[in-house]
Amino acid sequence: MTSQSVYQVRFDWGSPGVDWVGDGADAVIWVDQLASTPRAVPEFPVVVAGGIQNRAAVARWVLAQQARKGDRFTVAVVAAGELRLDGSLRFAVEDLIGAGAVIDSLASVGVDYCSPEAAAACAAYTGLSGAAAHLISASESGLSLGGPLLDLAPVDEVPVLP
Repeated sequence: MTSQSVYQVRFDWGSPGVDWVGDGADAVIWVDQLASTPRAVPEFPVVVAGGIQNRAAVARWVLAQQARKGDRFTVAVVAAGELRLDGSLRFAVEDLIGAGAVIDSLASVGVDYCSPEAAAACAAYTGLSGAAAHLISASESGLSLGGPLLDLAPVDEVPVLP
């Protein structure tokens, strides 16, 4: 059991993070903002894809799951990160910003009992949201994709991942 297990909204990195903060969670929100390299989706009973574009839809989905459950619905927001050539996990700014956007949207609908880690990711997004598109395209991952032009327009879908 992790120290984040008392919180409704938790945050960590990569597949190891799912194992760490997923304990006792109802669902994992997997954030791979650029999906620049094919990654295996972590094993967990319920995994949905989240990010800047569908942050509001994810928040509504969590509220609906909570109403269905009739009790607090706990989520582990996990930033995918990127893998280095040696297989180790690398910090990916685009995933931090995407995860923070999801956490911010959760808070805006009242799902706001956040771990300090989740609160810090949220603060990264809220503090940098005006520059999010630039930061993501200029990030190490963004540059490796040729500095893509990003469409951060809202979408109203919450993909359930296999």
